[in-house]
Amino acid sequence: MQPPSGQPPSGKRWHTREDSGIRLDANLRWWHDDEPIEHPKIIELFNISLVLDDAGRYQLRIGSDWCYVEVADAAFAVRTVDVTPDERVSIRLSDRTAEALELPSLRVEGDGVLTCRVKQGRAKARFSRDAQYQLGELLEPAPDGGLQLCAGSRRYPVALSLDELSAAG
Repeated sequence: MQPPSGQPPSGKRWHTREDSGIRLDANLRWWHDDEPIEHPKIIELFNISLVLDDAGRYQLRIGSDWCYVEVADAAFAVRTVDVTPDERVSIRLSDRTAEALELPSLRVEGDGVLTCRVKQGRAKARFSRDAQYQLGELLEPAPDGGLQLCAGSRRYPVALSLDELSAAG
């Protein structure tokens, strides 16, 4: 039996651009209607298609199609930390973009994972385990007792403490 015209099938709901049923959880896992999205190619497509609009809402933009998505916490993963030839620290994100690491935005979350601000400070990124290790390899004690990040011959102060990082590890 067909549902009445204009009604979704039993147990289903219509999705709209405003209510897509797609969300990104605090651990950067994609979901649709409370079912995990597990196909690697779909996950990668969603990661590279996630954008922050002018109003501060997250959208998936794929070709000419788009919808709003719910983002629980961080919207991007920091996948790699690099030192550039000009001795700056660059991060590569889950959307395949790279940008300078904003050192003042580094934080250690309650679960011990590093985060930072990206996209001109408009979005939050969560470090992958590998990226967190790569950043840790660049840190050393500073003469003032704090921490500094070493990028070639340059030293950058970091507003993280050894206690925070020890708790994170």
